[in-house]
Amino acid sequence: MRLTRCFVPEPLSPGALVTLPPSATVHVTRVLRLTSGAALTLFDGRGGEYDAQLLEVGRRGVQARVGEHHAIERESAARLTLLQCLARAERMDWIVQKASELGVAAIVPVAGRRSVMQLDAAAHERRLAHWRAVAISACEQCGRNRVPLIHPLRDLDDACSEADPASLRLLLDPDAAVSLPAALPPLASLPAAAAARSVTLLVGPEGGLTAQESHAARQRGFCPCRLGPRILRAETAPIAALAAFQAIMGDFR
Repeated sequence: MRLTRCFVPEPLSPGALVTLPPSATVHVTRVLRLTSGAALTLFDGRGGEYDAQLLEVGRRGVQARVGEHHAIERESAARLTLLQCLARAERMDWIVQKASELGVAAIVPVAGRRSVMQLDAAAHERRLAHWRAVAISACEQCGRNRVPLIHPLRDLDDACSEADPASLRLLLDPDAAVSLPAALPPLASLPAAAAARSVTLLVGPEGGLTAQESHAARQRGFCPCRLGPRILRAETAPIAALAAFQAIMGDFR
């Protein structure tokens, strides 16, 4: 039977007594209705996972005793970074959730000129905390023991400038002459032991990138590529591209 998985932000160690964070407490007590003595799995994002047992379930919170550590990792063979222009609230949540499930190492929200959602400083902080919670929840569900890094909001030029210069940088463009699979063979030809593979994927907002934004990304080394003959929605394109990448040269093989 698969055990309930909960993320705990503080460093874990065998024998330690920990209090579960509020989100995990609600899930354990109100959704699963677990009681004292129940077994679960904890992870702190620093690698591996821990056996644990609930000791107290009450108004003061949920406490658990940490057990044995297991050096289990379920990370992608390649380092995937998603530069995602802001989409509408629920669509952005969906992108963060599914990208986390598909193994991205980092997500950089990007303020595109055609982004429907625009954030001031206060709203940005709230959304950033929310996206991080979405990523944590996705990792609890899918079995990852490392939570993807959700960066603060960047403008497009800064996001492209800060991209790993050693990575394969791809820009989704429905009018590109090159397909996504055609952009990948140089990486696919590397030996399986080459663990330094890195891909940075840039995806526009609902209205797409402007010509100026697309040109700026190309100037920063991003190669335009398309995903078939159809134009995909802003929330569909990054997930389709990540799934295709994993199928071609990632951990779907």
